Amino acid sequence: MTTFVLILAAMCLAYANGANDNFKGVATLFGSGTTTYRTALTWATVTTLLGSLAAVVLAQQLTTNFSGRGLVGDALVADPRFLAAVGLGSGGAVLLATRFGLPISTTHSLVGALVGAGWAAGSAINMGNLASAFVIPLLLSPLFSIAATLLCYIGLRTARNGLGICHETCFCIGGETVATSPVCCDSAIIMQQAMELTASMGTTVTCRQRYAGRLVGIEVGRTIDGLHYLSSGVVSFARGLNDTPKIAALLLLLPAFSGGWSPLAIGLAIAAGGLFGARRVAEVLSHRITSLNAGQGLTANILTGTIVIGASLIGMPVSTTHVSCGSLFGIGLATRQAHWKMIGTIVLAWITTLPAGALLGALAWSCLP
Repeated sequence: MTTFVLILAAMCLAYANGANDNFKGVATLFGSGTTTYRTALTWATVTTLLGSLAAVVLAQQLTTNFSGRGLVGDALVADPRFLAAVGLGSGGAVLLATRFGLPISTTHSLVGALVGAGWAAGSAINMGNLASAFVIPLLLSPLFSIAATLLCYIGLRTARNGLGICHETCFCIGGETVATSPVCCDSAIIMQQAMELTASMGTTVTCRQRYAGRLVGIEVGRTIDGLHYLSSGVVSFARGLNDTPKIAALLLLLPAFSGGWSPLAIGLAIAAGGLFGARRVAEVLSHRITSLNAGQGLTANILTGTIVIGASLIGMPVSTTHVSCGSLFGIGLATRQAHWKMIGTIVLAWITTLPAGALLGALAWSCLP
């Protein structure tokens, strides 16, 4: 019975992780108008699954870290009931946040559930290991992401202006571009052009920024869109690489999930969660943190992918959520288009994730037979 509950808990957590996290790598594609929600979601699903499979050989240290060994007593780590309580507590916290469209850290919820279930089981908690191996990296990663993105974007924007690469605002009805205006135009002229456009059958006029011109014979707009897709795939791959082993650690005790079977099963459950439960979080990430164009999204993705992949390779448990959202916060700060009320709500959700995971983990331990 306990084995069944453990497998169910791990799959539930993986599904919740996919629903809350899968869209984070491609949110800039959707938010900048580069592609549709469905296309972005498909791209995220494929590349995240590839990252999950790569975790079999590239992120074994994270699997060891999130087994709980060194954080709680060794005897408790070998108890399937404890691992089931961790999975249920963490999964419950992530599903609750997903229901309200709030992007939170599965890593934080896992750490909270490990601590809460450990306390409920009467185990001593290694507070030094908790701080050095988990809490400090999780606290510093969003701050580092914000600072790195801010500096990188300002540098790239300066270089773009120096090369004479401009962007234009295009007005669209449905999926068709009907007019364009260079950004150097007066804003009143742009607004007048938008008001002069008409649409029928309830459609609305929308606009998005895109890059125009050529550099050394290469069309800038198409190149940036292609790199944007590639960078989103890298971020999603990095997320699968970083998150899969954390969840797979729950199944280490089961012989049927030894070797590469555990990451494969977790990867498939993550993919399912993204396909069927990502919409609310996707809207928040894409449209309610900051307005952005393709170049800004590309910058955020490059920084996110670099930080998360680097952390995975050295076994540092950074949160993809904190890094990717931190990159968006940095873009919003640089462009002065950040939506601070939503950012405040997200940060509050981050603060409460660890104690919520601990509470649910303790409750799950108390309820399991």
